[in-house]
Amino acid sequence: MIPGPVPNVRARLSELTGDRRQLAAVRCMTLDDGPARGQRVLAFSTGGGLDFWVLADRTMDIGPLWFHGMPVAWQHPAGTLTPQLHDPRSDGGTGVGRALTGFLLTGGLDNVRQPRDGMPLHGTLPLTPARVTSHGEDWNASMPVLFAEGEIVSAHLGGPSFSLTRRIEAAIGGTTLHLTDCVENIGPESAAFRILYHTNFGFPAVGDGTKLTLNGADVLMHEPPSEGRYADQGPARSFPAGADRFRATLERPAAGQWRGLSVAVEGDRQALPFVQFWSDPRPRRNIVAIEPVNCDRNPDGTSADGMTLAPGENWTSTLSYSFASLDAEGKGAAHGNR
Repeated sequence: MIPGPVPNVRARLSELTGDRRQLAAVRCMTLDDGPARGQRVLAFSTGGGLDFWVLADRTMDIGPLWFHGMPVAWQHPAGTLTPQLHDPRSDGGTGVGRALTGFLLTGGLDNVRQPRDGMPLHGTLPLTPARVTSHGEDWNASMPVLFAEGEIVSAHLGGPSFSLTRRIEAAIGGTTLHLTDCVENIGPESAAFRILYHTNFGFPAVGDGTKLTLNGADVLMHEPPSEGRYADQGPARSFPAGADRFRATLERPAAGQWRGLSVAVEGDRQALPFVQFWSDPRPRRNIVAIEPVNCDRNPDGTSADGMTLAPGENWTSTLSYSFASLDAEGKGAAHGNR
């Protein structure tokens, strides 16, 4: 974190650099190869060891993410598929299985989990291009931040219609990102909505000894594939969020050249009353996921009733993702809100 009174720090850094963006910045890029070609990316670099891509053409979800150079997010074999190549209703309604990649994929807003009533797995929201309304660096804030904000609309004249306004912030010099979503019913009738934050971790964050907890209680110990042992993926497990502000964590001890890692996912139980965990330990998959969600899971894998919004009514949620290093004994700096 950049210390001291902000105006003094800003003035000093201006003296020490030709451009403060060499320390921290949000940079606009366009991908230009393969099935990712043409996608807009907002590349965040906090200067505190946290770097990630916001995918403007994929719901402003988060693609690759690195902490002190370590890749944390899981990546699909097909890479970051462009929306034009995505059909959520293909493969019997499981088309998102061809597109689920990166640190965060947001499911909804009509459905999450397994296909139901003609709606595909994780709904029709994923890979919806956003209208980016602002982005950049705010060095004049009381705590200087990187930010991006945009609007994603999912609407049908004869069905549910929602607007999702998303703001992503990360403190300059910090190791935490904050995601604030506001969903508004922009249709003429009350409508149920569901939302799930599919937060995905891959190797080296997922390896021997990777452990997931919810409010301090163990919920999953991941065992990656090894010679002679090929476990199948199991069903997702949904838990009540519990505390007013829940805290789910992933911890991976130091191993070989990889430093130990701890990631905390925190949110408001009123907005997201359940947290789901999922693991696929098969070879060439090796993924675990922490999934805050606003509805429970039925035994058949479909979603229970979601929340209902009246016309013009809003729902707001803020999630924080905090990153810290662990030493060889599994100890590390406390997660902050920077």
